[in-house]
Amino acid sequence: MSKHTLSVLVENTPGILARIAALFSRRGFNIDSLAVGVTEHPEISRITIVVNGELTRLDQVIEQTGKLVNVLDVMELEPDARIIRELVLVKVRADNRTRSQILEIVQLFRAKTVDVSPEAVTIEATGSGEKLSALLRMLEPYGIKELVQSGAIAIGRGPVPLIDRRPRPATLAPWAAAIA
Repeated sequence: MSKHTLSVLVENTPGILARIAALFSRRGFNIDSLAVGVTEHPEISRITIVVNGELTRLDQVIEQTGKLVNVLDVMELEPDARIIRELVLVKVRADNRTRSQILEIVQLFRAKTVDVSPEAVTIEATGSGEKLSALLRMLEPYGIKELVQSGAIAIGRGPVPLIDRRPRPATLAPWAAAIA
């Protein structure tokens, strides 16, 4: 099994995320990462889904997802044609003796210190999952007090937006005209 990153453009309507997640669940896919947010067009949201699975089964789910009401487009983003990032906020135990060592690690990973208190430092970092895992391994010996990590978000490389990469079927004309 291999990891796949999907980008799904949907109408910004209630319930669409639940329907898509349920479809993946019914087909036996465990979603590794799920992120959703509004696009440059307020009426359209982008859902980024990362799943592990066989390509033949995934192709079927992609096709079925594309047929759902309120789904505008579904595309797998190939590894060499995408930029993918995650975000982590981590609160690390820090005292006068360890704070400078922690701040050196922050600089090494091009992360940011977003809060400092006498007992802790809160760090914000973005990057690939591998980079963030490496950062967390480096911080573990100091004591991670709290951690929150986003799902992956991804965008295709190059100047052409996802919305313009495929021909628009006539059924999508209303939204296509609205953003042209």
